[in-house]
Amino acid sequence: MANNLRAGLVGLGMMGQHHARVLATLLGVDFVAVSDPAGDINGFAQGRPVVKTATELIEIGIDYAVVAVPTIYHLETCLEFASFGVHALVEKPLTPDLTSSLTLTKAFAEAGLIGAVGHIERYNPALQEAKRRLEQLGGLYQIVTRRQGPFPARIADVGVVKDLATHDVDLTSWITGQRYASVSARTAFRTGRQHEDLVVAVGTLEDGTITNHLVNWLSPLKERVTILTGELGSFVVDTLNANLTFFANGTVKSQWGEMVQFRGVSEGDVTQYAISKHEPLRLEHENFRDAILGKSTEIVTMEQGLAAIRVAEAMIKSAETMETEKISYQ
Repeated sequence: MANNLRAGLVGLGMMGQHHARVLATLLGVDFVAVSDPAGDINGFAQGRPVVKTATELIEIGIDYAVVAVPTIYHLETCLEFASFGVHALVEKPLTPDLTSSLTLTKAFAEAGLIGAVGHIERYNPALQEAKRRLEQLGGLYQIVTRRQGPFPARIADVGVVKDLATHDVDLTSWITGQRYASVSARTAFRTGRQHEDLVVAVGTLEDGTITNHLVNWLSPLKERVTILTGELGSFVVDTLNANLTFFANGTVKSQWGEMVQFRGVSEGDVTQYAISKHEPLRLEHENFRDAILGKSTEIVTMEQGLAAIRVAEAMIKSAETMETEKISYQ
């Protein structure tokens, strides 16, 4: 259709192939071409033109681009799109460091373009349901996340803090509506790479909520869990399976005196909610498309992606200095 948005994709790697699949069937969008210097040996472009550079992609004529190249290329690729008035959805993290993230965010803001970052966890149906039900917990005390699994060989340019922990930083700020005030972290280097492959971080949000994040590439156990604990109970969110379970504080008094002595709260009912399960990546694309069209929608803005980088760099610095890092947003 002539009124459809014209979209291009940069990169046909691990994430690029999934972006290509979604773009090919996205309503209101014509997926017109792909840029990848390695070509399309696996046929992910499904017969669409495959060019070598972002410049060639722009010359074909696109309204927006999805950028799924290694993090070290995010800045130069997205700046080129900004200079030609092309909106962009870029995979996380926004860029490898705070300085380049500031540069990129400013460029899109000054150009009046829609820029978004692929922190896809925001679109997980179980996390969205937990956020919708957050008042059910009463006052929120703590957020704990565990994100661990085997090393992904595709990642070579950043460590586990910026590649994975930024997911947990972003989803924590999004669910609570709060920024991080401080963070203390410890990292480990176990696989012989120049970047860390394990981080444990404790943070405090601006409203006093405590956070704890365990993230690594060292475990054969693949785990994606978020636990929200409040005065009335806890949510356990399994984002791998998009399951949400509520553990309520109990109201039944225990008759076993020793148990009463040990428990600050009693065990109550456990409820696993039935959730309509959509594909997070498709919802991410739909929201970005609608943002370009000026509709009311929710995207992870570049400013929010920048905030995640601030916290990630504070984690890395804390691990180096063995001190708690306060986070400035100036």
